[in-house]
Amino acid sequence: MTLLPKALLLVAALGLAACNNPDRYGANGGNGGAGGNGGFVDTNGLGDPSNPKSIAYFNQSVGDRVLFPVDQSTLTPEARGILAGQASWLATNADYAIIIEGHADEQGTREYNLALGARRAAAVQDFLISQGVAPSRMRTISYGKERPIEVCSEEACYAKNRRAVTVLSMGTGA
Repeated sequence: MTLLPKALLLVAALGLAACNNPDRYGANGGNGGAGGNGGFVDTNGLGDPSNPKSIAYFNQSVGDRVLFPVDQSTLTPEARGILAGQASWLATNADYAIIIEGHADEQGTREYNLALGARRAAAVQDFLISQGVAPSRMRTISYGKERPIEVCSEEACYAKNRRAVTVLSMGTGA
């Protein structure tokens, strides 16, 4: 083997090793420490869904996403209700910062959908700010049509992909 293929193999191996972070959920790995919580084993690092302070509770009970009509970034009354619940939860759980992800369906160009996703994320951010959530706890990102949760050419799939998702992380973001 010459030097170039060896170097490429080394770079590839190091790149793959960098993708593995066994401590990304803290000292307990992905299991969240099952010792004192009634036998609940958190296999996804989100916490106990019955604990009102956990990410799992936020995702399942409060709601982590809002949906949008076609080509719009205006919040629906249902979206406003979900976001009001998020703002209330965030007010009582000040240890969390959030990333608001804007998404679009697969229709339209990549550039158009990135811009639309950014407008959707900004609409959510503006609403949460109006409800008292500190801007320093938030940041936005647009994925456009790059991260669909449903892939098919039907309206039912498109509707699920027209969304903004509030992702929690520890830390105040400041």
